[in-house]
Amino acid sequence: MELTFLEICLSGLLFFCFLAQLYFTLFVHLRLARTPIEEIVPAGARPLSVIICARNEIENLKQYLPVVLAQNYPDFEVVVVNDRSWDGTHEFLEEYAGQCKKLKVVTVTEGTKFIAGKKFAVTMGIKAAAHDWLVFTDADCYPNSSNWLLGMQQPPEDHKEIILGYSPYLKRGGLLNALIRFETFFTAVNYLSFALKGMPYMGVGRNMAYKKSLFFRNKGFAAHMHIPSGDDDLFVNAHANRRNTAIRIHPDTHVWTSPKLSWGAYLRQKKRHFGAGKLYKGKHKFVLSFQIIIQFLFYMALISACFSKTLLYPAVGLFVLSILIRCFVYPKLLRRLSYPGLVWFFPFLDILLFIFLVFNGILSIFVKKVQWK
Repeated sequence: MELTFLEICLSGLLFFCFLAQLYFTLFVHLRLARTPIEEIVPAGARPLSVIICARNEIENLKQYLPVVLAQNYPDFEVVVVNDRSWDGTHEFLEEYAGQCKKLKVVTVTEGTKFIAGKKFAVTMGIKAAAHDWLVFTDADCYPNSSNWLLGMQQPPEDHKEIILGYSPYLKRGGLLNALIRFETFFTAVNYLSFALKGMPYMGVGRNMAYKKSLFFRNKGFAAHMHIPSGDDDLFVNAHANRRNTAIRIHPDTHVWTSPKLSWGAYLRQKKRHFGAGKLYKGKHKFVLSFQIIIQFLFYMALISACFSKTLLYPAVGLFVLSILIRCFVYPKLLRRLSYPGLVWFFPFLDILLFIFLVFNGILSIFVKKVQWK
């Protein structure tokens, strides 16, 4: 049976999108699956500072700050920035600091000189840090191991100025939690894989590290202080490169984070991230946009092909082949990145994530106001 011109165009688009997906799966993400996991160095070579910004996080600080302070590292301090809290955080931190010499408290108060957003709090913490190597996390996070800082410490090569870590979300019940964990997994696979390929484009403030000297040499967040988000990914996007960036995926270096518990809170979080992405370098925006567009066109072409008697079976066959190839790569990565329970739901979550990303992109066009907390 001969194909019509429209069917030829449709089949060509479907096959092109399939090949593009194949490239990202086999030539980008598979590299992360095959990369040997570096062993944790058993000793700390240089002192470091941990930076935590907190706003009304007293319960999380009570639960997780002791875990950070109990790290198996010979010389470190923890700088907690209390950013205008009114829930008793100030009193708790002041009392705790009197009992623990490793804890340093910085307090940000309301005032005419206050600059809105988390970036001001982060900057205050960096200024207060005593050491050049800075490790970042959040108040609602806790390390997977007491060897976290050993894994995130400054590499012996002085030209390495940035380390990108990984921060999975805790398992809770329900579809929302499964989607949050899968989206976090796929985001991590992408930025860690591209970093391995020599094109680092983002990191997460829940688990990353860089030099204080790098921060001030590049005038901190001056280039994007006008937006509340991006203290982590925009800084990495602007200053990370093939030579100065490394990644850490050893299980001991994972930092667990409490997930959002409502769809509204999660959508607001993704809106902040979406706003920061608009300021990425042009080549990074192109690659990331291309990934989403290709996936969108693949599903649209697949659905359209299902209405053609000639293309129905080839299209379904190509879709099944795509799933099989992806199932060869991503389940291994799910296990490597602490999400083995999601392996059996991978095909379903993959489609659901695509739908969510399209919806969130459309929503971000109409919802403009964001804040860090």
